[in-house]
Amino acid sequence: MLTWDDYNQEDSMAATAAPEPAVVAAAAAAQEVVTAPEPAVAEPAPAEPSPEAMQAAEEVIANMDASAGVEELEMGASRLSVDEKAMINCRADLNQLVPFKYDWAWQKYLDGCANHWMPQEINMTADVATWKSSDGLSEDERRIVMRSLGYFSTADSLVANNLVLGIYRLITNPECRQYLLRQAFEEAIHTHAYQYCIESLGMDEGEIFNMYREVPSVAKKAAWSISHTHELSDPNFSTGTIEADQQLLRNLIGFYAVTEGIFFYCGFTQILSMGRRNKMTGVAEQFQYILRDESMHLNFGIDVINQIKLENPQLWQTDMQEWARAMVLEGTELEIAYARDTMPRGVLGMNANMMEEYLQFIANRRLAQIGLSEQFPGAKNPFPWMSEIMDLKKEKNFFETRVTDYQTGGALTWD
Repeated sequence: MLTWDDYNQEDSMAATAAPEPAVVAAAAAAQEVVTAPEPAVAEPAPAEPSPEAMQAAEEVIANMDASAGVEELEMGASRLSVDEKAMINCRADLNQLVPFKYDWAWQKYLDGCANHWMPQEINMTADVATWKSSDGLSEDERRIVMRSLGYFSTADSLVANNLVLGIYRLITNPECRQYLLRQAFEEAIHTHAYQYCIESLGMDEGEIFNMYREVPSVAKKAAWSISHTHELSDPNFSTGTIEADQQLLRNLIGFYAVTEGIFFYCGFTQILSMGRRNKMTGVAEQFQYILRDESMHLNFGIDVINQIKLENPQLWQTDMQEWARAMVLEGTELEIAYARDTMPRGVLGMNANMMEEYLQFIANRRLAQIGLSEQFPGAKNPFPWMSEIMDLKKEKNFFETRVTDYQTGGALTWD
């Protein structure tokens, strides 16, 4: 078998070998021809297929067994109505996007498209200088950056796997599926953003990407999320029974209300607090855009969960409610443990006790959003600026950086 070295060797030999006399003569003759005007050359007519090829194609079409496809298309079926659509276990045609039943799902898809961004658009020069400087960050601050990138670099991949391999197949509403496709792409962008930060800062990629296997506080969160994925990822899993439908509902609560709704909040708060102090501003800007996306993911997931409950009240019995409550409380405890691991001392104007109250405040919100009672009476938000980042449209100097709404040019309004 030839290798690239063989090709290079042949090229080198050709370059050093003396040309044959006949070749020289042919080249001279060709040069003379070039000086004379060339006759116009007519464009060749397109080749007609041979009669034999046409006959073969006609025979294939005539003998084609389309019964399976026709049955799948339900030829002659009545046109789809809104009332036939449902979030799960729907037998209506999933290829028909309209008429919409859940306008909120389509609107979230449009909002997600308008909020498109890419990691390379964010300048990381100042972050690189800060990270490489011996006095740019304290050891506690460096620990926070590494732990955050270590957890999130694989967490969004776990979420994307769950979406693509499990949830998308089991949600039987086309407008919701349209948003799920957008969300899956956004999860890919988020993973790309973390990789971009890790590469820009010159971190040990093996160390960072393996934290979910090697650092206990990170591994426990990843393991908890994976434990709510494996059943849905089984290609033989299907909904249609109360037990299976409840398993899907537990997965949705686990990933939207806990993984994206609780597990992300300690790390986001830490990194954004760093950015507020003009440290690691590029990383903080990436996290701010990601947080905006994740907030929409969370709201979409909560709407899906509540719609399934509304359409299938038999699933939301006392045992299921207790299970959901326990999931939120487990997630809160795991995130509090992560906060204590990443902040053994006070740093960035916060400490582990403040973060514990914040996570309890967040847990109360998640419970209320899915119709359950709060479990941490009196818990308050010690970081009100986090609500501003998530809930308000804040503009930045246009020539300094992108607006934080990061809408694409075609979606921006200049009124």
